[in-house]
Amino acid sequence: MSSKNFEEIYEQYKQQGTENSILENRNQDDGKEEIIAVRKNEDGDIIAIKTKQGRELDYVTALEEAKAGKLAHVDVFHKYGRDILRSEPDGIKENNLDELPQF
Repeated sequence: MSSKNFEEIYEQYKQQGTENSILENRNQDDGKEEIIAVRKNEDGDIIAIKTKQGRELDYVTALEEAKAGKLAHVDVFHKYGRDILRSEPDGIKENNLDELPQF
């Protein structure tokens, strides 16, 4: 078998995935609101979100809207005995809720 640079091949694969994810997100206009900023408490926990339309939602309301399918690119999962809001895993670190600007 020929010698290949496995790291380079894998990096190209990841880069292509990132590019595809960005295109998919841009082409997805399903009427859902996008989260553009978060508010955190002193412990660094997200306590509120801000949407692209300018709405500011407390964490519980954001969870309810995400469960109802009204917020784009987020999932709700159950852990530690409660529901938790998180970004859809798409391989793009910059759009993770924890990485968004604060308001």
